[in-house]
Amino acid sequence: MGFPGMSAISAALREHDYAEVYEELADARAYNMKLLDGAMVQMMYEFRDGALLRHRLAFFPSPRLAPFQEEPEIYLQDTLFAEIVSRRIVPVPFRFDFDAREGVFAELVHPKCHLTLGQYENCRIPVTAPLTPRWFIDFILRNFYHTAFHQYAEKLPVHGALFETSISPKEQQIVHVLAPAAAR
Repeated sequence: MGFPGMSAISAALREHDYAEVYEELADARAYNMKLLDGAMVQMMYEFRDGALLRHRLAFFPSPRLAPFQEEPEIYLQDTLFAEIVSRRIVPVPFRFDFDAREGVFAELVHPKCHLTLGQYENCRIPVTAPLTPRWFIDFILRNFYHTAFHQYAEKLPVHGALFETSISPKEQQIVHVLAPAAAR
């Protein structure tokens, strides 16, 4: 489970402002892909005996776009980039975590699968099931890169791969995220 530079993750996520976290992750190349606007995507999966044990899927939007400062007209003519660089946009990292290891799950406190917004240590919004890479990229494209003229997620290949539901009955009774899941 990992990629080059992943050791920088835990240090980077503690007590630093977002711009510093982003720069540390970028310098350590602690990402699987970097998008044209500078956003970084991390996808780490760990399997044991053919079953998903845990995953960490993170999105780190760029806190600044250096090329925009050099050639703003290029970005302002494009609807997508005009929105990304708008001063009203606050870059918020997020991640989907799943962990089925013994002793990690705590109902309503630490769901097996959850969404964390920003750098809030105890933000764990329950998610009904782990996400495949396809559904994670779909989430990013659909929610952060779609415009009236470009629906990038529609171009992703279709597949039927899904993980089983992991949300507890009590977690289903509170606000949660519904993820595509295989029938139990």
